[in-house]
Amino acid sequence: MNHKVAIIGMGYVGLPLAIEAAKKYPVLGFDIKPERLEELNKGFDRTKEVSNDELAKASNLKFSHDPNDLNTSNFYIVTVPTPIDVNNKPDLKPLISASRIIGSQLTKGDIVVFESTVYPGCTEEDCVPVMEAESGLKYNIDFFCGYSPERINPGDKNRRVTDIKKVTSGSNEEIATVVDDFYKSIIKAGTHKASSIKVAEASKVIENAQRDINIAFVNELALVFEKMNLNTLEVLEAAGTKWNFLPFRPGLVGGHCIGVDPYYLTHKADSLGYHAEVILAGRRINDNMGRFIATQVVKMIVGKGINVSQSKILVMGITFKENCPDIRNSKVFDIIKELKSFNIHVDAHDPEADREEVKTVHNIDLVENIDPNYNAIIVAVSHSEYSKIDWTQVKTDQNIIYDIKGILPKGLADITL
Repeated sequence: MNHKVAIIGMGYVGLPLAIEAAKKYPVLGFDIKPERLEELNKGFDRTKEVSNDELAKASNLKFSHDPNDLNTSNFYIVTVPTPIDVNNKPDLKPLISASRIIGSQLTKGDIVVFESTVYPGCTEEDCVPVMEAESGLKYNIDFFCGYSPERINPGDKNRRVTDIKKVTSGSNEEIATVVDDFYKSIIKAGTHKASSIKVAEASKVIENAQRDINIAFVNELALVFEKMNLNTLEVLEAAGTKWNFLPFRPGLVGGHCIGVDPYYLTHKADSLGYHAEVILAGRRINDNMGRFIATQVVKMIVGKGINVSQSKILVMGITFKENCPDIRNSKVFDIIKELKSFNIHVDAHDPEADREEVKTVHNIDLVENIDPNYNAIIVAVSHSEYSKIDWTQVKTDQNIIYDIKGILPKGLADITL
C-alpha cells in the first residue's frame, strides 16, 4: 500500500515513531502546539528522545498544526496523551479532539491506527463514532481502524521504538494485515498481530497494571518492614537468591503510564458492574508512598531535636523517572507537598527537568547546586548524574540522607526505602 502517514501528537511517543516511519514513508507530524513544532523545525527536541542529527536527517518528515494539511494523508496514527482527571477517571478530551480533527479530513479507504493507551473498547466505542460524525463516512465500509499500543520507554537509549516488539490489530482481517505489515516495515523487533482491536487495547493496559501491582507489593513490604526496623532492600536481596523471585523494588510510581493506565482498566470494569479490588488496592498503596516518605523524614528530623518548621530539605530529582525530563504525574511532588504542609522549607534540584516548566506548573525554582547544609536530603530520582557525586562530601553528621532509589554507597544513607 502507498502509505502517506500522518502522526497526531509529536510528544514522547509520536516523534520517535515519526522519525522511524519517515525512513520508509512520507510523514506529516501534526501537533496542536505551534511552539513545539517550531522547536522541532529548528532541530531541538525538549523530550530528549530524538537527537538533533536524527531530526536533521528526517527529510521525509514535515510538521504542521493546520488540520487542512492532513487531507493528503491516508494512514493516520494517533499518539496523543490519555491522562486521568482529579478523580482518577479517564480524561479522553485529547483523544476525542484528535478523532474530530482526523474525521474532518477522512476520505474513503483511509486507515486510522490508535496508539494511545485506553481501556478495551475505547477505539470503536468512543473514537469511531466521532470520526463517523465528522466525516459522514461509515466505519469498516468507507474507513478502517487499527490499534497498536505504544511501548516507548522514555529516557531509555538502549530500547528504542524499533527495538520493542509491537502488538498490532485491525478492524477486519485485511486491515489487520495492512497495519501489521506497516509496523513490520519499521520495527526491527517484529510484531505480534492480535485477533482484535479490543485484545490489543487490553494487552497494553494490563502491561502497566501488572507492574503497578508488583511494585505495590514491595511498597507494602516497605511499610511493614519499617515497623519491624528491617531494611527492605536487604530482605529483597536475600529473597532474590531464589531463581523465580521477581526483582521489583519499592519506590514512587508516577508518570503517564504505570500510575495512570490501571485507572482506565478499573473504569471500564466499573462500567460493566465489576469493582476491581487488587488493581485499586495496588493504586492506593502506590499513591500514598509520597506521604509515607515525607512522614519518615519528618520523624527523623524530630529525632535529631530539630524544630521541624525551621528545617530545610533538599529534594534531588523531581522527574517521574531517571534520565528523563518528563515531570508529568511525578509523585516526587507528593513528597514536596506533604513536607510543605509541615511548614518546612523545601528546595529541589534536577539536572534533567526543564526549569521553566517546573516553575510554570509547580511554582518551584530549581536550585543549581547540591549543598550539604540541609537538615535532610532526599534522593528521589536516580539520574545518572547523581551516581557521579562523591557522596562522602554530601553526607555530614548534621544532615539526614534518605535514599529512595538505593543509589548511594552502602552505609552512607541514613535510610533507604
